[in-house]
Amino acid sequence: MASFVDRVVLHVSGGTGGHGCVSVKREKFKPLGGPDGGNGGNGGDVILRVSAQTTTLLDYHHAPHRHATNGGPGMGDWRGGKNGETLILPVPDGTVIKTKDGEVLADLVGEGTEYIAAAGGQGGLGNASLSSQKRRAPGFALLGIEGESSDIVLELKSIADIALVGFPSAGKSSLIAAMSAARPKIADYPFTTLIPNLGVVQAGEVRFTIADVPGLIEGASEGKGLGHNFLRHVERCAALVHVLDCGTLESDRDPLSDLAIIEAELEKYAVDMSYAGVDGEVVPLNERPKLVVLNKVDLPDGKDMAEFVRPDLEARGYRVFEVSATSHEGLRQLGFAMAEIVKAARDAVQTAPPKVAPPVLRPRAVNESGFKIRREEKNLEPLFRVLGEKPVRWVKQTDFTNEEAIGYLADRLAKLGVETELFKVGAKPGDTVVIGEDDGVVFDWEPTMMAGAELLATPRGTDIRVADIGDRPTRSQKRDEQIERREAKAAARAELEAERKAGIWTESVSGRRAQAVKESHLDSGDDD
Repeated sequence: MASFVDRVVLHVSGGTGGHGCVSVKREKFKPLGGPDGGNGGNGGDVILRVSAQTTTLLDYHHAPHRHATNGGPGMGDWRGGKNGETLILPVPDGTVIKTKDGEVLADLVGEGTEYIAAAGGQGGLGNASLSSQKRRAPGFALLGIEGESSDIVLELKSIADIALVGFPSAGKSSLIAAMSAARPKIADYPFTTLIPNLGVVQAGEVRFTIADVPGLIEGASEGKGLGHNFLRHVERCAALVHVLDCGTLESDRDPLSDLAIIEAELEKYAVDMSYAGVDGEVVPLNERPKLVVLNKVDLPDGKDMAEFVRPDLEARGYRVFEVSATSHEGLRQLGFAMAEIVKAARDAVQTAPPKVAPPVLRPRAVNESGFKIRREEKNLEPLFRVLGEKPVRWVKQTDFTNEEAIGYLADRLAKLGVETELFKVGAKPGDTVVIGEDDGVVFDWEPTMMAGAELLATPRGTDIRVADIGDRPTRSQKRDEQIERREAKAAARAELEAERKAGIWTESVSGRRAQAVKESHLDSGDDD
């Protein structure tokens, strides 16, 4: 089972906000004391924080899904819901956070550095917070919003000043064990080192860190061997130390050819922009300060090989050190040479002024509405999509099982100017309107949904604009009904006028009685 992991894909999601509460205060002799529903609590955030006690991403390899605590719902008597707890995820120093597309989101360097990976959702308002002078007793509350969710990539890049690079079994692990208190695994077979090892070296007054990177082979920049996966650990190093094996028993290898292969692989490796100097520029690995270490000079063949290749290396401009990790020969001189490079790099960082881009202030335009409407077409029918932070958030907060909450949403959208803008872009009654992207809320637009729900005398939780929205006649239907009523009234008047002219109507009670007696005699057949 793996004990060291330096790259994981982490799925994080913030907590969902709690729903607001709908409640009315009830006391003795005061059954309707006004709304007292509390607000829902906010969801918890997911935060990545650098911890010195964490050296690997192994925990997130086994459990890649992390979710913060949800906020509690509001309660009556003006009691707010509990906020969700923030989820703190410790990461090693030097962790780079990226998207799946490779975009760098944050570079966490230094103890306590934080990055909010997923913000928690906002809690919904209770009916106490929604009440006003015109809307005295709201019968609804706002819903809590879901927290942010994202898939991020964590890559660990070791924080070291010097990186030891070389072929497998060149003696890098033995060298770091001899120069520091680190105790990496050491064996006489290739690819013994499977994980980067760090060691702290004290040379005079300079204290620095060296990293032992798993061995490189030809083609490492293309993914062969182990080196390609761990080359990211040398991107932060100020200098590279080539460890060349002078005691190799392989006939097709020698220090000069090994150095040429490693240099070629370093040149092919592209350093990303997650690490840059104070000037914002990234120095390629093959252009950084280098030292050459001829290792295993304690062996007779190793000493002869070192003396043979040293003049050629010095002629190329390299500083060459003959060392032995077993006898500790030449390690002191090598340590002070490393310290000299590290001190120069640190002084350059302190003296060079950082390149800071001037801030650009972009104030919000005076006529900016905060939303936009995009006209689309679906099934040969027009579709209008409303996009904007406020409309989308308001829709998520609306309880669509409550008519008054729907009316409140209509009031907010009308006040924002959505209905006016729909008229401008050519929307007609009955057209399809979507608020949000693909998962937005779809409804048929009715421009009669005008603001003013607070003035409607309806019971709590209802809205007369919504209650009969399915049976509401259109303007043409209202016009036809009015014409029918006029025609019916005219026909009734004509009928009454005809009856009056026929003498059916009389002006006195006695006349009406005489008429009734006459009609009764006619019905009985009496001629008298």
